[in-house]
Formats: sequence, structure tokens, C-alpha cells
Amino acid sequence: MGGDTSGRPRRPSCQRRLPCGRGPPPALPCGCGAGASSPKMAESWSFLDTFESNFRPLVVIELAKGAKEETIEWFTKRIVDKKENGGAQLLVKPLVTENGGENIYLVGASHLRLLLGAETVGLVKECNDNSMRTFTYSSRKTFKDFADDNHNFLTMAECQYIIKHELDNLRAKDEKMIPGYPQAKLYPGKSIVRRLLTSGILVQIFPLHDREELKKLRHSWYGRVKVGYQPLDEIRCYFGETIALYFGFLEYFTFALIPMAVIGIPYYVFAWEDYDKYVMFATFNLLWSTVILEVWKRICAIMTYRWGTLLMKRQFEEPRPGFHGVLGVNPITGREEPVYSSIKRQIRIYLVSVPFVCLCLYFSLYVMMIYFDLEQWALDYHEENESNFSSLMLFVPSIIYAVVIEIMNRIYRYAAEFLTSWENHRLESSYQNHLILKVLVFNFLNCFASLFYIAFVLFDMKLLRQSLATLLITSQILNQFAESLLPYWLQKRHKERMKKRMCSLKTDTDLSLVEQVNLEKEMGTYVGTFDDYLELFLQFGYVSLFSCVYPLAAVFAVLNNITEIYSDALKMCRVYKRPFAEPTANIGVWQLAFETMSVISVVTNCILIGMSPQVNALFAESKTDLILTVALVEHLLLVVKFIMAFVIPDKPREIQIKLAKLEFESLEALKQQQMKLAAESLKE
Repeated sequence: MGGDTSGRPRRPSCQRRLPCGRGPPPALPCGCGAGASSPKMAESWSFLDTFESNFRPLVVIELAKGAKEETIEWFTKRIVDKKENGGAQLLVKPLVTENGGENIYLVGASHLRLLLGAETVGLVKECNDNSMRTFTYSSRKTFKDFADDNHNFLTMAECQYIIKHELDNLRAKDEKMIPGYPQAKLYPGKSIVRRLLTSGILVQIFPLHDREELKKLRHSWYGRVKVGYQPLDEIRCYFGETIALYFGFLEYFTFALIPMAVIGIPYYVFAWEDYDKYVMFATFNLLWSTVILEVWKRICAIMTYRWGTLLMKRQFEEPRPGFHGVLGVNPITGREEPVYSSIKRQIRIYLVSVPFVCLCLYFSLYVMMIYFDLEQWALDYHEENESNFSSLMLFVPSIIYAVVIEIMNRIYRYAAEFLTSWENHRLESSYQNHLILKVLVFNFLNCFASLFYIAFVLFDMKLLRQSLATLLITSQILNQFAESLLPYWLQKRHKERMKKRMCSLKTDTDLSLVEQVNLEKEMGTYVGTFDDYLELFLQFGYVSLFSCVYPLAAVFAVLNNITEIYSDALKMCRVYKRPFAEPTANIGVWQLAFETMSVISVVTNCILIGMSPQVNALFAESKTDLILTVALVEHLLLVVKFIMAFVIPDKPREIQIKLAKLEFESLEALKQQQMKLAAESLKE
């Protein structure tokens, strides 16, 4: 599991293993190819007008079955047109399908085009002197493993990311509408792909799997049961940094839970029911929750520096596909684009979204009170009958409540997505932040409200332990089934049906490629790491908030995460389409979410310590002194927590020096350029 970070030998570079496509390349009937190289990027675009004899399919574009011929011709022409004509200068080839009624196109690019695209998107690669620098075509010879005939310099995920970037940046010039669709309006600067998507003309764009590399990755990742680290570098090369970081965090979090699990087992085995001994466990919990998050920042910085994303410049965000409004001018870019009043958006948020979320929270609390009524009924039934069956019935209300919680979480998720989309946020980052806030608030209350009520209102530690155990274990079983086992079973059935259909297909086309595209286009779409991080966030809450009364929480979390690694790897490789790589330098807003949970855990554990009989005995004469002492200790621990967060650097010293050195060299280069321009102007 979580390797790459704990001082072990570094894996060999994946750049020598992942080519941008395999197999005998068919001839391409149209497009522009690679020609001679050029020292400057600005000059190099002119060399991309020669015929490309080799075609490596990297990305699939599926258009609607009823798409008009003039629309298809216009769109494909824009893809293959030269950059100076507003095109993407890529390669396109139609895929001959079984019935010929589907509009599926394969997109690729020449080696030179991909190198120039790597400079455009700001990819960071390793140099011959082992430093990490932004790739430029003019200085390509200084980068490690680069050669003009080495088509493996860029990983396949990077090649597909470049193609997606170029397609997303196809913009309307003087067109007023999409040809053949007068209702699909265009204006100068409008993203063509986004308009095609919102108009229903473009069904989907997805990157192709590389069968050989996927087979190798599956074998090293989950093909055999082993105790060891995940191949994070290989995962990053195949799926990109965002997914690799998730699996790195999952692995790290699993290892971080082991000390809690090891300490928690004796507490449970020896059945210390008086809870006095849990004071030490809660105290350790406070320090643990702070240290692991700070150490993760350092490990994350090490990984993302090695991958190059720590140095990548943040790109200017374009409006998200679902954003709409009246046509106006962006004051920053000067381009025409939809404009929507922020006042209208705030009205939608505060007069509709916030009341709806509050109503959902009230309903969640109402369901919680029904659960407590069921608990009381089960307890009364057990007291009347005193049988094995009645003992089992004591767990039924908690199991039912755990299932209801999962159902409510999923229903609310759809409602939150609809509301956040209706709020009409301009940027994807703003949309994601508002969605995450809505989902986290509801999930936190829905999952933990009953535990807070039992602990601090009912003061029933035995019921708290039973409820915590039931909620944790039931939610883990349901998540494993719903997220991995069920989708895998459905995908396996679909694959078998598709293979039978392909066997009866008689065509001269490359059958393996047709079969692959037909299989992959019907696969589910991986929507991102949101649900995966949310599951870990809730698990972190179960472990850090109340684990002192149920020490086995960390043990079950470790066992779940070990199976989660294998099941998530399975669904990435076998269930979903390959997602486009997304460069990222950290886990984003989830870091703040976990840190907020750790602050709440300090408060809850201090109160639990104050409620223990051992501490109460010290303040038998004055409860006021007890409350003041607990509040003082809680404030002191928070101060210690924030001091630790400040003292532990987010980036190791070595990484800080390398980043500072790169910044210094960039400033010096800029200064030299300015001096050169000044000298030339004086000569004139």
C-alpha cells in the first residue's frame, strides 16, 4: 500500500513504459501530421502541415446518431485545421461500426503536436540534472529520456490530457450558430465542445484504455494478494495525478490508522467497561488526528514535486459547461461570454438552497428520533422476553437506521447536485465548493447527530458503543456493495453480451479496436473522487470523534480500507471508462474538511474525558470547576494543535529549497531578457 514516500528506493520512471498508443496504426485519410522539428515553438506550428502516416487512437468522440452531416463535417474540420485557422491541428479518423449508424471518431496527434501541446498546458518534466522544470520545446534536449524518435517521453495519460485541452479550447470565430442547428447559438470565443455537449449533439468524449499497460497495472496493483505498497507512480502514469493522489491518501490513511488499531485492541479484549482507562486513549486520539494530517501535507508535497504538478501554474478557469446567462464581455479576458448577476445567484442560494438544506437537516433529525423510539421498543421487548432472539433484536434498530442513513445520503446528494447546478455558478471550482459544503453539512449531521445525542444528552456509553459499531460496519458493507461489487457484476454481464455480438460481426475493420471502443463507450463514467473522499471523511469522523468508547473502530476502518484499495482498483480498471488525467498538487478542499473534523474531535474527546467517572471523582464537590477545567484543557489542546500545525512545515526543507531555486532562476531569466530588450532598443 502507500509507498513512494517512506524512504524506500524510488521506482524507475514510468515514462519508458507507457507509450501513447499501440498496435499497427491504420492509415489516416485526413489531418495534419508531424514534420521536421524547429527550435522555437512559434515557428514549429508551421511544420505541422505534412501528412501523418501513423495514427495512434487516443481519444474517442461519440456524436449523436442523428447528427447532421454538415455539423460533423464542420466539427471534424475544426479539429484538423491549423492553429492559425482556429483549429486544434489534431488527427481524426471515423470508426466503422457494426451498423454504420453510429458517429464515432478516433482522435490522435503527431509526436511533434503533442510536444508543442505539452508546452502549451505547462507540463513539468524531469531534466538531465534531476531538477523539475516546465517543458519547453526549444529546450527539449535538456529533459531526461527525451529523443526525437522517443514517442514514450510523454505518458499516455499526458497525451490524452493534451488532446482534451486542445479540444476544450476549440472556440467559435465568426460563426453565429452550429451548422445545421440554428437553435445552438455561438459567439466569438465560445467553446465549441461545450456548446455541442449542452445541445446534445456531442454524446461523450473519453480516452481509450491501453490494453497491454492496463493488464500490467492490474497485475501489479490488485492481481495478487500481497502486503506491500501500491504502485502509485504507475497509477499516476496511467490515470493521472488526481486519482493517484486519492489512492496515495487512502493508503497513507490506512497506515496511519494502524497505531490506533493496535492500541485499541487491548482495550476491547480486556473489556474495560468502566471507561476510566479510555482517558489515555482519547488523549492519544487528539495528538494522532493532528499529526497525521500535517505529515500527509509533507508526503503529498514530495509526491507532487516528483510528478511535476507542484510546479504547474494554475490555468485561467473558463466558464463551466452548464453556466448560462445573457451575452456580455468578460472584464478580464475581454471575450464575449454569458454573464449572470451575482445578486440573482445569492438570492437563489439564501432564499432557496439554504432553506432546503435546513429542511433536510430537520427531516434527518426527525428520522433520528424515530430511531430512538425503535431502540426503546427493542429494549422493552428484550426485557420482557430475555431470549437470544430478543438479544439480536437489540441490533435491528441500529442496522435499519444505518441503511436509512445511506439511502438519505444518496437521495440528498442528487438534490444537492440539482440545487448547486440551478444556482448557476460560473466556475467549476465554485460549483464544487458549494456542492461539497452542502453534502458535508448534511452527511455530518445525518451520520453523527445520533451519536452526539446518545453521548451528550442520554449519557449512555453502552448504547453509544453499540450504535457506533453498527453504523460504521453497516455503512462500510453497503458502500463496498454499491460502489464496487454491483457495478462490477453489471459491467461483466454487459461485456459478455457485447463479446457475443462482436463474434457475429463480419467486417474488414480492426475488430479488436471496434470491440474495445464499443465496450468502453457503454461503461459507466467515473465522476471523480468526491464520493471516495467523502467515505474516508465520514470514516475519519467515526474513528476520531468517539473511538475512545469503541476502540475497535480503527480496526474495522483498517480492514475496510484494505479491501477498499482492491475494490477501488478493480472498479477503476474494469468497471469505468478511463477518466482523463487531471493534474493536481494536493487533495484540495478535502484537506480543510479533515482538519475541521480533527478540531471537532478535540472538543468531543475533551467532553468525553470530562464525563468519565475518574475525572468526575476529582471534582465531586463542584461541577462548575469540572466544566471550567474541561473547557480550559480543550482550549489548551487546540492551542497545542495549531502550534503543531504551524511548527510542522507543509513542505520538506529539500523541496522548499528546490522551489526557491527555480523561482530565483525564473526571475534571473526574466531580468536577463529585459536587459537584452533594453540593450536592443538603445542600439536602435
